[in-house]
Amino acid sequence: MFHWLHSLRKRKQEEKSSLLHSGEGFLPPSQDTFSAIGELSRVVRNNPDAVEIYLALGNLFRSQGEIERAIQIRTNLIARPQLNEHFKARAWFELGIDFKRAGILDRAHSALEQAYKITGDDPAILIELARLYADTNDFEKAAGYYSLLGQPLAQAHYMVKEARSEDGRKNHSYKLIQKAIKVYPGCVEAWLEIICRDIELGQWNSLQSDLTSALQKVDDDIRFVLLEGLYQFITKSTSRTRQSFIEENCSEIIVEILSNFEQNLIFCYYCSIFLKQSGQINRAREWLEKTLVMDQEFWPARLEILNISQHEQILTEAFKTQLTFFTRKAGMVKRFVCKRCGLKREQIFFLCPRCYSWHSISFRTLLNE
Repeated sequence: MFHWLHSLRKRKQEEKSSLLHSGEGFLPPSQDTFSAIGELSRVVRNNPDAVEIYLALGNLFRSQGEIERAIQIRTNLIARPQLNEHFKARAWFELGIDFKRAGILDRAHSALEQAYKITGDDPAILIELARLYADTNDFEKAAGYYSLLGQPLAQAHYMVKEARSEDGRKNHSYKLIQKAIKVYPGCVEAWLEIICRDIELGQWNSLQSDLTSALQKVDDDIRFVLLEGLYQFITKSTSRTRQSFIEENCSEIIVEILSNFEQNLIFCYYCSIFLKQSGQINRAREWLEKTLVMDQEFWPARLEILNISQHEQILTEAFKTQLTFFTRKAGMVKRFVCKRCGLKREQIFFLCPRCYSWHSISFRTLLNE
């Protein structure tokens, strides 16, 4: 324990001249045990000027859920008239995290902004501000802070979210989405908005060119997000939009575009899905069979074939009841998974809600993934 405290003092001397810790921002909160809290409290009482120890103690309190005590420690430090600017920024930063943990978001904003004023573009502060503004639906500021962080993917994402919140200002929101694509050409969220807008407005020529451009610009491993998002948009749209989609034979447009790219499992599957949506069951079955030639274990295709085929079979009522039950349960399997942390979801996502990884989504081609 005393060796650790000695290391803290040594590091404090090494970092005196800089507000940043080796270019990586502030140190993460400690996860030590209750015994460490007791030992640190004793040391602080004997050495009230040990600012680094105060900060560590506050982190320990926060890690154990004692947020009020953590806040009190930061507040006492900030009130010191001769406190070094480096430590004051640290205290403001940790106070912001404390308030965020306590759910007092307006004070969290204020504290983190105070730390930002002292340090400038410290990555740890910027990322906390960006996430905090995103969590409080201030997407414009979130995008701004991600721009300062040099993260165009995240910046473009929140520009799209800002565009979605622009009720009644469709022209302005569309310009924001186009700007997001300039910031990050592979922004699947922005391309999806443009493609859905084409369908909503009945702009079929634009649909053809925009979907082609989107598939060219978006990373290969998340192209399916465009197709799944488009499919979900159509199924959830008004009956008028769906009818227009069918009457204009948009499935043919989509299938033709996908056919111009190198064929793969996912493209074949979505060709079948869009054809089924427009009522072309036999053609849909042909594309599903193509997927099974590529991979016999591809369960979504087998489920679709089963759903299509069961109405063509002569089944007893008891068997039909059991089959309907199992197909319904199979249809509830979460099809999308985060490649980083393994989180499974039924709906597409752009930012993993568990590990905060961007565009880490993948399609579960195997049930045991």
